[in-house]
Amino acid sequence: MSHIRDLISGEAELGSESDDEDFNEETGEVRPKQNGNRGKFEDSSEEDEDEDEEEARRIQDGFIVEDEEEPEERERRRKEKKKRRREEREEEEADLDEEDLDLIGEANPELARRVQTEVWFPVPVCTNLLTIPQPKFKRLKRGHKEEREDRIGRGATDLFDSDEDEDIESRRAPRAEDEFDDFIEEDFPDDGGLGLVDDDDDAEVSRMVGKGLGAMKDTIGLDEAALEDFRAAFGDGGEYDWAIGLQEQEEDNLRGVNEDGDALSKPIELQDVFEPSQLEEKMLTKEDDVIRTTDEPERFQVARAPYKALNFTEGQVREEPIWISNQMLLKRALPGDLREPFQKAVAKVLEFINTDEVEVPFIFQHRKDYLIHATRIPINGESSAAAPDFEINAEKLLNQTDLWDIFDLDLKFRALLEKRNALERTYGNLKASASVNDSVLDEMLPAATNMEELQDAQDYLYFQYSSKIADMALVNGDARNGTHRRPGATKALFDKIRSSKVYNLVRAFGITADEFAQNASKKEGRRQYTEDPIERPEKMAESEDVLDPPEYSSGTQCLRAAQAMFAEELAMSPRLRKVLRIAYYSSGVIDCLRTEKGLRKIDEQHPYYEFKYLRNQQMVDIAARPGMFLRMLRAEEEGLIEVKVRLQDFESFRKSLVSDLESDNFSEVADGWNKARRDALDVALAKLDRIMAKGLKENLKAECEGEIAASCRESFLARLDQAPYKPKGMVLGTVPRILAMSNGTGNFGRDPVYWVFVEDDGRVLENGSFVDLTPGDPDRNTKDGADVEKFCELVGRRRPDVLSVSGFSVDTKRLANTLEDLISRKNLRTADYEDEDGREVSDNLEVIITNDEVARLYQTSQRADIEYPKFTPLTRYCVALARYLQNPMKEYASLGRDLTSVTFDLYQSYVSQEKILKCLETALVDMVNLVGVDVNEAVTDQRSANLLPYIAGLGPRKAQYLLKIVTRNGGTVATRGELVGDAEASKAQAVGPRVWNNCASFLYVEFEAGDPVSDYLNNTRVHPEDYELGRKMAADALELDEEDIEAEVAENGDGAIVRKLIRDEAQEKVNDLILEEYSAQLEDKFNQKKRATLETIRAELQAPYEELRRTFHSQLSTNEIFTMFTGETPESLAEGMNVPMQIKRVNEDSVEGKLDSGIDGVVNAMEISDRMDVSAKHLYQMHQTIQAQIVHINRERFTAEMTLLEEKLQQPYKRDHMSANLYDQWDERQETKDKNSIQTKNDFSIRTQRVVKHPLFRTFNYRQSEEFLRSLARGDVVIRPSSKGPDHLAVTWKVSDGLFQHIDVLELDKENEFAVGRTLKVGGRWSYSDLDELIVNHVKAMAKKVDELMLHEKFQQGSKADTERWLTTYVEANPRRSTYAFCIDDRQPGYFLLCYKTSQNAPVGFWPVRVIPGAYELQKVQYQDMKALCNGFKILFMNMLKQKR
Repeated sequence: MSHIRDLISGEAELGSESDDEDFNEETGEVRPKQNGNRGKFEDSSEEDEDEDEEEARRIQDGFIVEDEEEPEERERRRKEKKKRRREEREEEEADLDEEDLDLIGEANPELARRVQTEVWFPVPVCTNLLTIPQPKFKRLKRGHKEEREDRIGRGATDLFDSDEDEDIESRRAPRAEDEFDDFIEEDFPDDGGLGLVDDDDDAEVSRMVGKGLGAMKDTIGLDEAALEDFRAAFGDGGEYDWAIGLQEQEEDNLRGVNEDGDALSKPIELQDVFEPSQLEEKMLTKEDDVIRTTDEPERFQVARAPYKALNFTEGQVREEPIWISNQMLLKRALPGDLREPFQKAVAKVLEFINTDEVEVPFIFQHRKDYLIHATRIPINGESSAAAPDFEINAEKLLNQTDLWDIFDLDLKFRALLEKRNALERTYGNLKASASVNDSVLDEMLPAATNMEELQDAQDYLYFQYSSKIADMALVNGDARNGTHRRPGATKALFDKIRSSKVYNLVRAFGITADEFAQNASKKEGRRQYTEDPIERPEKMAESEDVLDPPEYSSGTQCLRAAQAMFAEELAMSPRLRKVLRIAYYSSGVIDCLRTEKGLRKIDEQHPYYEFKYLRNQQMVDIAARPGMFLRMLRAEEEGLIEVKVRLQDFESFRKSLVSDLESDNFSEVADGWNKARRDALDVALAKLDRIMAKGLKENLKAECEGEIAASCRESFLARLDQAPYKPKGMVLGTVPRILAMSNGTGNFGRDPVYWVFVEDDGRVLENGSFVDLTPGDPDRNTKDGADVEKFCELVGRRRPDVLSVSGFSVDTKRLANTLEDLISRKNLRTADYEDEDGREVSDNLEVIITNDEVARLYQTSQRADIEYPKFTPLTRYCVALARYLQNPMKEYASLGRDLTSVTFDLYQSYVSQEKILKCLETALVDMVNLVGVDVNEAVTDQRSANLLPYIAGLGPRKAQYLLKIVTRNGGTVATRGELVGDAEASKAQAVGPRVWNNCASFLYVEFEAGDPVSDYLNNTRVHPEDYELGRKMAADALELDEEDIEAEVAENGDGAIVRKLIRDEAQEKVNDLILEEYSAQLEDKFNQKKRATLETIRAELQAPYEELRRTFHSQLSTNEIFTMFTGETPESLAEGMNVPMQIKRVNEDSVEGKLDSGIDGVVNAMEISDRMDVSAKHLYQMHQTIQAQIVHINRERFTAEMTLLEEKLQQPYKRDHMSANLYDQWDERQETKDKNSIQTKNDFSIRTQRVVKHPLFRTFNYRQSEEFLRSLARGDVVIRPSSKGPDHLAVTWKVSDGLFQHIDVLELDKENEFAVGRTLKVGGRWSYSDLDELIVNHVKAMAKKVDELMLHEKFQQGSKADTERWLTTYVEANPRRSTYAFCIDDRQPGYFLLCYKTSQNAPVGFWPVRVIPGAYELQKVQYQDMKALCNGFKILFMNMLKQKR
């Protein structure tokens, strides 16, 4: 990083170091610094004298150098430099007038009255440099102790101050006023300034440097005594000399020189300039440098980072393939004869991954033979495997997805080993220090095969020996030994019982927990029998052998403690936990129990109703519907249901355990002890039930998330497995020329239709827009639209291969149909091509409705802003459509982390984005390595460069470094071997040997027949390790003998034979080679399986890097097009749903309208009203929004038949929840009971609805009102009937997207039951005379305050968790600052949360902020605006801190 010092320019910021010390560089003496000397000028004679003495001493010792510069001359030159720099700085400040300074201050308050500097930093990939304004990157190191002490000493005074105040506050002198005087920020200062820099700061910037008060003596006319008082009060003008000196020193440091102009020994690094979060984002941290330069695949380094210190023993190496095979075989049905070959294949893959350090694509491409189990089957019936006639039976054991599973399981095994090793170390230390020998741990710990069993062993270890472990930690001086945990109060209680005489009563239970567990497991050869004492438990508890006062002074206390201890020993037994875990996984079932909140909220239209009364779900049922289980857990988080895990036929299981625990004796004593044992067992089972249920739910959640992530991977693979759109007559893989068009959300025929023409190399050659593309009709004497001729001219001139159309509305379908009609009428055709008979032909231009999921993300992305800054978003959208047709894989790879914004599975939102992204990246890795990357194209084309991180061995860091080195080496790569460096050709190393081994065959270099250096095999999928095989096969195909081969190679190099094969166009001759013989020789002589590799070589010699992807998926399904244009899925819009419809036309016998999704709705005469004598025009009018029910949807035509009949509207939509196999798993009795209980509360829904004459009144319930307002603007209102009775109304208004507040309005002074009250009261505090006044002065007033808060700079979009993460990130990046932010409280509509974080280690706190008409309410105090609210919060918080002190 030494070069970074040369790239940093600019002026360092001033520190606040007022009491610094001087360091004499020649004597090493530290002396206090004199800052002002009360107006006396500093005399340098003593310094000169000291330097003379030092010079004499050097001469005496014989160390003087003849040509060395004199100290006086050096000191004089240094002072001149300082003076010159000071004068230059003063001139720069003088050049900025007041207006300039104010302009700078407005844009950057922290730089008010100062000159903004710039910092330059290098970008690893690109050669250009980016200029970053100084305020964006705060300095991390001030470099001075006093400044740090001063900053720390400020205490709470800087709490929640803005970033801009930081530098100014550090320069202010201490004041005698209250420490919280400056806490309230003055957002709008009276003087109209910036509100952050006061007059003193302005004076400090513009002060005259170098003039003390001595120069003012004659001017102001003061005597010496008065002047001394003046100095005492105001200083002598030299108080800031220390700051000027520090600033000059900082400037020297930035230039990399000291005050004498010599180079500094320590260069400035990036971490000295930028925030850690910024370095992490740019991958410029030291850890990133290590990953970038270490010769190991990047994905391996990142994934294995937590296990760097883990070393495998030989036994663990043998154990891993067995463990992974067992895990994988649980999910697949494999014949018994293939289990051993399967395990060997897994072991071989692990050897490739862990020993050879090769990635999954390399293994799948170049070690494919080890993933296949091949057997020879004699054809003639002979048993000998060497029979001349036989056929090969090949069974594919592992596919590419399996290889990724093995890689993930390898990481899980490492985590398992790490935890097991830690426990074994702790147990080994106990053996050594406390002579502990525990047969349970000796047996169970090595046999643990999952994290749950290890956790059981750990719980047992710390339950049994917590005091010994604590003592051992104290002796070793380490509070954390291995996996040591601080014992809780409960464990301390059990340790007390174990060390007291009460434990004799525990022993009297006659059987240990582990012996009982052996009985319960039924796997031990000999049953452990229970022995009864001679006394009843109550009597024995009263004996002297048990009583242990003062804690245990009565028999009741002792018996209760003994039962609790025995129950805890049972619950902590690893063997018993294993028994129960097996039972729960094999016989456990899951029930969904609705909560009181879910009773009303989950109605039949709610998506959670699917499992509201679901019962008896076994593990296989959950595995079949992973998305449903994740939704169940989400509903449980929302408090709507409880997901309960229980054991089927629990009583039978309990009786079986009781029989294993009780004694077989028949007596009163035995009965008493058996009762005590049963009671202890019941306590233990209650605790174990919670543990088992929690573990089962967590494991099921992880498995279901894995299934959803795997589903996303498969769906993504299908989308990636598309070659570029193939024009007719072209070879698969040819990149087409595209004309892309879209109307976006506009109305076709009125709004512009934007278009772009993209060349086959991805360049946008032309773009524009059309408005009127309506074709004329000769029969009606109508002319073509104004832009039809322009469109035809464009197609005829550019001759695109295909026309791509997409958009965001139903009108896009009309656009596509119109274009097809135009092309047919005008006979618009593609470019000519030769058919199979060699004739020149052409076809009508094809119109394709293109998948736009990538284009939607691209149009507003930062990448689009950079690439096409002058294009409209819709034009950029068209660019992305065209590029998607040209290469879908490149467009998906360009999305980066935004890939998770694309929907691959309906339930992917229930899985963490990191897990989804990880699976999606594996799909990209597979497909990118299948297709390969032209390394020279990647250097010049950013879209190709985006593929490099997914090449085997590489990653984002190594890909950046590779491009950087290739650019440094000249910008082109001639051979694959150049990537590992070539000293003779002065080529730097771009990748290390191991990484090169991974990526070499997936980075290809185009073959140039005229270039003698170019090797044909560098343009193929053949790995360099197999080049000799390829050359051997080419020589055999050409039937060359050894002499011919030697002569050809001597003349034209190593690649001469393959070059000759290509030159002679004899590639098809390789099909005559018998590859089985090659394969047999390689396996016999070199023990290498290469049969599949030989097939790859043969194919690549004939067609290098042939396109292996499927043809472009050009025909989207009806449902896909419907969802793309409307945003509706079959689940979100279905027959039977009630939806809002806006009326567009009312006829006598029909009503036509449009749904929110843009679908045309039609209501026929029979579905308008029950009264046939009433015309539709009397019931409805244009632009009215009504509730209608969907009768039928035509998804192809984007139309829907609707009904307005009241009785049908009253029938709620009922989802088809129960499939045939769920009827016995649905609690119909509870469902009926709940419906009956709700019926009495919802009488208003079945009686005549109350009607209020107001334009905002709707006969909606709360859910219908929310659905109605969902697509409307924030602040829109619905007035509706209230369930509280005829003297109430409900007002629902939209607070934010997906958030609605329901206001109860009490009506007073009513004329009759149906009239609106003359007084409307809200919340007991606000009264209004009519509904209009209530809407304006109450709802709209609150909506205005919501808008004001959400537009404030302190408001954070997202949830409370998102805001907490933002606060944490901010404080981590600024550890000396505190901050706060507002966010929406999605649990209480109409409330916001004021979240704050006072320090790096402090938790995030929050206060609720209530929005009321015209104000905000915080801690029962009202504030009129956001400024007052922010300042009020600070005052309240400071007062709270003072009270705590």
